[in-house]
Amino acid sequence: MTRVSITFLSAKLAPEAFTITTTPRAITIRAATTRARLYAAGWLLRHLDDLTLTAPAHITDAPAMAIRGTQIGYRAKNNSYDAWTVPMLTRRIEDFALLGGNRIQFVAPVSDDAATSPLSPLPATETLIAVAQATHRLGLDVALFYPLLRDYEKPGSADAEVADFTTLAAKLPALDALYIPGGDPGHTAPDRLFPLAQRIAGKLRQRFAKAEVLLSTQGFDAAGLDPFHVQLAKHPRWLTAIFVGPQTRDGIAEHRRRIAGRYPIETYPDTAHTMHAQFPIPDWHPAFALTEGREPVNPRPAATDRIFAHLAPQTRGFVSYSEGVNDDWNVTQWFRLGWNPATPASEVAQDYARMFVGDMAFAAVPLALESNWRGDPSANAGIDATLRLVGTIRPARWADWRIDLYRYRATYDALVRHRLIAAKAAQGEAFWTLRQAPATGAEPAAVAARFAYARPEPAIVAPLRADLTAIADRLWQRARMQLSVARHGASHWERGANLDRADIELNDRTVVEGEMAQALTRPDAAARLYAIGDPWRTRDMALYDDLGDPTAEPHLVRGPGFDADPQSMESAIDGVADHIPDQGWRMADLSYAEGLYETPMRLRYTGLERGRRYRLVARWAGEDYALPMRLTGNGVELHPFRPRHGDRETVETAIPQRLTAGGALTLEWHRPANIGGGGRGHQIAQTWLIPEPLVPESKAPGAEQ
Repeated sequence: MTRVSITFLSAKLAPEAFTITTTPRAITIRAATTRARLYAAGWLLRHLDDLTLTAPAHITDAPAMAIRGTQIGYRAKNNSYDAWTVPMLTRRIEDFALLGGNRIQFVAPVSDDAATSPLSPLPATETLIAVAQATHRLGLDVALFYPLLRDYEKPGSADAEVADFTTLAAKLPALDALYIPGGDPGHTAPDRLFPLAQRIAGKLRQRFAKAEVLLSTQGFDAAGLDPFHVQLAKHPRWLTAIFVGPQTRDGIAEHRRRIAGRYPIETYPDTAHTMHAQFPIPDWHPAFALTEGREPVNPRPAATDRIFAHLAPQTRGFVSYSEGVNDDWNVTQWFRLGWNPATPASEVAQDYARMFVGDMAFAAVPLALESNWRGDPSANAGIDATLRLVGTIRPARWADWRIDLYRYRATYDALVRHRLIAAKAAQGEAFWTLRQAPATGAEPAAVAARFAYARPEPAIVAPLRADLTAIADRLWQRARMQLSVARHGASHWERGANLDRADIELNDRTVVEGEMAQALTRPDAAARLYAIGDPWRTRDMALYDDLGDPTAEPHLVRGPGFDADPQSMESAIDGVADHIPDQGWRMADLSYAEGLYETPMRLRYTGLERGRRYRLVARWAGEDYALPMRLTGNGVELHPFRPRHGDRETVETAIPQRLTAGGALTLEWHRPANIGGGGRGHQIAQTWLIPEPLVPESKAPGAEQ
């Protein structure tokens, strides 16, 4: 074997630039800083195949974006980091540096979480000091995400905040940037946010003179955003930049317009979440949303390309918002795009395979997993092909926990697919037998429906479940990933612990069996059983939408869609509630459609009978929002703002015949204008537009007698 020497030399280059010269026996790296030498080492690792370097004789490289960061949260809410040791966290930071990162943002030990995590090896402040030291030693920027959580209307609260920050800053070995969000978490109005941030900035720079201070517009309603921009117009000299993240009612284009170059803009993209998120998965099937949840393993190569292209122009960079290791692929892709925005996802996948897996076959996996989530999983045979693909990967002996991330996701997707196939078949048979009740009798129909629901699960399910559990346990052992509350100590199922949801029902068995039992006590049992088996109300010729199920909402107006609107600011969003069918919820009530902020939830009907009257039956369900909604039809108010009563409410509305006389109808549900926060709550789960029976004109309502 030919020995190759690697030599590092100082050079008069830009702080993050490097050159690499290669010969058959030597590699020479020239760089001016520690971080640039790390970037050069990362470049070499990404170009090594089985210890064979594929590289030109001379290469010079430098990043395109000034800020390329990610967040590490050592807190109870996190799906992994709160159980990591300092050496594990240090290795993580080293990996980020090799990928081209230059800023590591830590969540301060003052957040909206529990004060401590039972899984943490060390107290939060002690860990923060250690990882800040490790980051600084690597030549990277140390950043702190520091929310303001007190009620600053109270006397002395601002003084206490400044004192707490000063005490924390005195313990840190380095602090290069301080990020103070306007909200998420926090709720400080701009007229108090700016003076308090100025005081904190003063204390910060007494210790770290060159430290940056950034603010965000997160959480503000329209009445708060205007004062924020009034404060910006005063050009505060202590402020360095603005960062734009989740729960921001103005999109990135509006921030560019309103800030107009007065301050640099950074983005704070949510790479961790799939729903109730800044970039929800478009048209995500409710079976995935109910089981895998908000924080699953979620490689999104094609989507990340689109999101980056949407956010990046006219910004100086980003710090990605992460909650642990579930989004490892997305964070990696952001780092590579921050270095070179023209990097294709296929190249990132090849680099990832070389650095972390050791088998180039892995390069096809991220896109295959992203494709798994398109459409109805029961009809997507590609899910099984993805599982077979992942099964062929042979990681190198040095490979770490990452390969198990993708084994876990591929196995989970396959489990959902085969359980859903069985669940849909059982429910289809049960509903068919219930619709036979008028002919067969109520009791036989109910017995047949129960029999249909009780069919055993397919043989493939048990081994998939066993594999999933085994992989989850390995991820706990190797990466402290908390995929179960009971087994791994996760804080909540929604924080990535989706192993606990792998066996929830995927049909309406619980609620249907309860309704059948009630129906059998009534004299009209057969008719009631028929109605249970016909939730679409086909006898009434209803035009039906199961909103939230992308395969069953034909009248939903989707808007621009993900490619044009990746934040879904003007597009319909499919979602699911924080409940499960086992609790007595119908699948159709769990899923819903909504719009954000002032974007209404719209349904569009065409081809209606011009002489027919219609009535709308709408199922108001979803999450626990009670904010009022107003309904209009073709722009005419059908009912004024009214709150939702209970977690599932059926609202019937007569549609004036004049509105459908042209054969078309557009319905819109509106929330009050100018809201802040996440802007969510226009949630409708099911709708039936039902034609009324025709009546002679002389007997029509309002006809002359």
